[in-house]
Amino acid sequence: MSASPLACSSPSSLYNFTEEELMLKDTVSRFARDLVLPKVQQMDEQEAIDKELIDAMFTNGLMGLETPADLGGAECSFTSAVIAIEELAKIDPSVSALCDIHNTVTNTVIRKFGNDALKAKYLPRLATDTIGSFCISESGAGSDAFALQTKADDKGDHYVLNGNKMWISNSGESEIFVIFANVDPSKGYKGITAFVVEKDWGIEVAKKEKKLGIRASSTCVLNLDNVKVPKENVLGTVGQGYKYAIDSLNEGRIGIAAQMLGLAQGAFDLAATYAHERQQFGKPIASFQAMQHQFAQVAVDIESARLLTYNAARLKEEGQPFVMQAAMAKLYASQVAERAASKAVEWCGGNGFTREFGVEKFYRDAKIGAIYEGTSNIQLETISKILLAQYK
Repeated sequence: MSASPLACSSPSSLYNFTEEELMLKDTVSRFARDLVLPKVQQMDEQEAIDKELIDAMFTNGLMGLETPADLGGAECSFTSAVIAIEELAKIDPSVSALCDIHNTVTNTVIRKFGNDALKAKYLPRLATDTIGSFCISESGAGSDAFALQTKADDKGDHYVLNGNKMWISNSGESEIFVIFANVDPSKGYKGITAFVVEKDWGIEVAKKEKKLGIRASSTCVLNLDNVKVPKENVLGTVGQGYKYAIDSLNEGRIGIAAQMLGLAQGAFDLAATYAHERQQFGKPIASFQAMQHQFAQVAVDIESARLLTYNAARLKEEGQPFVMQAAMAKLYASQVAERAASKAVEWCGGNGFTREFGVEKFYRDAKIGAIYEGTSNIQLETISKILLAQYK
């Protein structure tokens, strides 16, 4: 297969994006403004991402950013994926979430741990026309992800999966699912195994959650009732699924940080533009010192979150330890997103409180950053354990 329209080359350092990454940034920014922006309010009201927009994301290479070119992908750097996620989130965090979760966890776990046959079978589809989901959470397995109860019974030449998954992003549109199940509960988390499962093998996409924010991004319950999975669809090694989940989620947290970073910037951009247009007492509200100082403080917060996020991406690409930095980026960017979006609503006054204006959506969307792919408390736990271990 030939490379996608967004073919990229080498990774960048923190302060010096490659020419290809700068081109991608501009391309995704224009894509978001031209194709996503006109649909944002409608998609939020309908709680679904427009099918034509999803098709355009595939056509423009946004759904296989790190996938090798010979498997239909753009073969971009991880930093490029972070850039794309940020740019999309400036316009619509729901669309960014679709791109992020599809790329940084679903595609990544197959690309890193799948054998050649699985990669050849599924990565071209995931890069060109088929959405995927990463399925680990359950009703009793949230922050304690390895408390999952979904079972996989060995039947000789296949496994049979039974259980339920919750809070599965992208599941309303997905046809391919990476599902974590336990082949031997007596071994605890060491029995957890990952499987690549196709929807038409019997996955029931059940209740679609009605959410506070990122409403266009589908989040559903999955029911697995005697779903037969051939043994060749075991991802990696039996019993190693917990390692694959940890690895993928550590990378994925950088993607969530980029989502929250883009959200904060998008809310800021709307409010700053409005502050120059809105006049009170005969002059733009942006000319009042009290307003200027608030804008300055939030701008510092956003830039700090950006540095944390791209530094974590840099460390990951250089093969250096990055888990603590990823947790810091995710934690801080989610905090900044909430603050920036809240301030943006205030700065826009009555208009900011209306749904038509657009800034209140950023406020609603921001809350998820403190919850999914590891709550803020989990990030603090991760940071403190790694940090304090250095002083023993």
